[in-house]
Amino acid sequence: MLEKEFEKLYYKFRNNYCKNLFSSVNDEKDSLSPTESYCVEAIFLLNRPTVHQFANFVNISQPNATYRVSNLISKGYIRKVLSLDDRREYFLEVTDKFSKNYGVNASFNAELMNNIRDKFSKEEIDQLERLIKKVNELMI
Repeated sequence: MLEKEFEKLYYKFRNNYCKNLFSSVNDEKDSLSPTESYCVEAIFLLNRPTVHQFANFVNISQPNATYRVSNLISKGYIRKVLSLDDRREYFLEVTDKFSKNYGVNASFNAELMNNIRDKFSKEEIDQLERLIKKVNELMI
């Protein structure tokens, strides 16, 4: 059944995300807590949000978002970039430090893609790619 198979696939991606979310917690001063990891990933996925956009997305108050952003800046995972259009506005960007840590999830995806290329025919890969594109277009 489609729903059941899709749910299993989704849970495998979530499982990998959760495993990596908690595996990066350590005693180093610039280590991210699971909540901070979630926040920096949200900033990454939002692609240069303002603090206001970030706060709305994660459903927290503006002061709470400002506090979390300040902590992530001090740990070196994000930076503020001044808007060229409105000098009162800043955009949040992830740094290379985040990108290096984010590679853990990318390696999971790379391994999956390698397995697909090994097990599927060229035609199946092309069909899968077309279907994934269609599913992406359906998503909000």
